[in-house]
Amino acid sequence: MSFFGNGAVNRVNLHTVIQALSEGAGGVFVLVFLLRAGVPAPLVLCAMAALTAGRFVLRPLVLPLARRIGLRRTLILGTVGEAAVFPLLPLVDGVDGYFLAFVLIGPIGSVLYWTCYHAYFAAIGDDEHRGSQVALRTALTSIVGVIAPLLGAGLLAAGGPWLAFLAAGAIQILAVLPLVGAPEVPLAPPSREPLKGVMTGAALMACDGVFAGGYFFVWQIALFTALDESFTAYGGAMALAAFVGAAFSLWIGKRIDAGAGRSAVVVAFLVAAGVLMFRALSIGSPGLAVTANAVGALVTAVWMPALGAPIYNLAKASACPLRFNVATEAGWDIGCGAACLIGSAMIWGGFTYAAPVLLGLAGAAAAFAILWRRYGRVETSALST
Repeated sequence: MSFFGNGAVNRVNLHTVIQALSEGAGGVFVLVFLLRAGVPAPLVLCAMAALTAGRFVLRPLVLPLARRIGLRRTLILGTVGEAAVFPLLPLVDGVDGYFLAFVLIGPIGSVLYWTCYHAYFAAIGDDEHRGSQVALRTALTSIVGVIAPLLGAGLLAAGGPWLAFLAAGAIQILAVLPLVGAPEVPLAPPSREPLKGVMTGAALMACDGVFAGGYFFVWQIALFTALDESFTAYGGAMALAAFVGAAFSLWIGKRIDAGAGRSAVVVAFLVAAGVLMFRALSIGSPGLAVTANAVGALVTAVWMPALGAPIYNLAKASACPLRFNVATEAGWDIGCGAACLIGSAMIWGGFTYAAPVLLGLAGAAAAFAILWRRYGRVETSALST
């Protein structure tokens, strides 16, 4: 595969694999651990909304910091910062001071990491292999995702939250190592960013945020509840899901790079909509919920390449990928925060988890409409050359 020839992308993929191990062993248990620690489900979703609000407020500070120390170093700082929340989690006992500290500290590392990660990946990637590079990254994280939740569940069962979350934090810090020798990406001088590309990127990210609110965050709580709040069963369900999706993402990435973006988007939307409805119907049935979670791996496999490839290409074509991501990541914060708040209100109002899970359909449908137009222009342009 020719896209393996990009050494910088290979380094970032290695970093992503280690980071995914931390995310799978610790990160996917964060919201459900808060639930087990006595935080009511609506407040867990409010905490997620508060984290996105904190990211939104702090994001303008990323640009001056990256100008001062460099994009790669800021990404390294964010990688370490992401580990800072893990030691707080074992201390949480309901809605207490440690819970508040988690909500306040969490956005700092997150905003540094994800804003710089996406900007860096956009800058070093290759337009002609973008779909395959995003798909390969998704497949690698899916493979790690088979092992990581089992590891996290085992550590929680054997040593409790201190062992599990401190181990996740240590792995997160180890993810710095592949970035140490990676190339620096120069930041462009201040200039006027083309508004159209930024608005398209921000709209897509907002749609993805709404989708993530229902598909990921509400669903994690619903699945954990359906499995009688068992960390072991929850970790096993997450591992099974990752196993299902790894190879399919490579197929969808090749379709995008071959100029069949519209067909990839249709597949991504149909799979996303179908799985969301299946998840909503499975609420209350542990067996169906585990199956719906496993089938959901196909969504990540097709959704991320179809959505990520055009966003990364828009970022690379912009005057400055970092400034582009500062603007567009705000869209994700708004979309996800709004979905989590609406979901929280629904649960507080007596709805089952099915209703807020289905909120993700609105984000998927809106993203499909934007991507259909976007890929249509790209394919028309390719045919005319």
